[in-house]
Amino acid sequence: MLTADEFFLIAHNDTRGRAKLHPAATGLGLAGGLLGELILHGHITVSAGQVGVLDRRPPADALAHTVLDQLVGEAQHQSVRTWLSFLAQTAVTAVGERLSRAGVLRRQESRRLLRTSVTYQPIDLNTVAWPATRLRALLERVEPPSVPDATLLGLVAAAGLTREVLWSAGPRAHHRLSLIIPALPDPLKELVAHTEAAVGAAVLRGAP
Repeated sequence: MLTADEFFLIAHNDTRGRAKLHPAATGLGLAGGLLGELILHGHITVSAGQVGVLDRRPPADALAHTVLDQLVGEAQHQSVRTWLSFLAQTAVTAVGERLSRAGVLRRQESRRLLRTSVTYQPIDLNTVAWPATRLRALLERVEPPSVPDATLLGLVAAAGLTREVLWSAGPRAHHRLSLIIPALPDPLKELVAHTEAAVGAAVLRGAP
């Protein structure tokens, strides 16, 4: 499962698909996940607060392809914070639809007054709970996690979701998490830091 998909499931680990986070934090964490997927697959890099495209060839995943096309098409905008804010506006819907197409979630529309709201509800509760359970188990092990898993852990911490992963973990897991994020490759470590800063700023100003 891709980085943003697992982040989505951790952030919406609820029988009704409700978010565990402030909406801005959810969107920014997912935006970080989408950029992280492109970094992990060698399409982009992040350095000195800027996004740089390394490989314009289309990724296999349709959503990753769309995000890369946006980055290429708006090359005058290179600030990581700008792209996090932009992608955050549609990230919940975009990733929710990807998980819906994959058969992990069920798209549910409800109409109240003159508004239609969309939620993404779990088809199998065990599948939705698995990413958080898996990360918790990884942190209890001696072996270091893979770079994709370390990236996901970094984004979980950046968005304020750590409790969802560590709620029953021992002291070793908490200590391991504090060591894993600083050991990330520089582009991913910088992405996590910018995501954390963006989340903090958005929550402070009360962004919706």
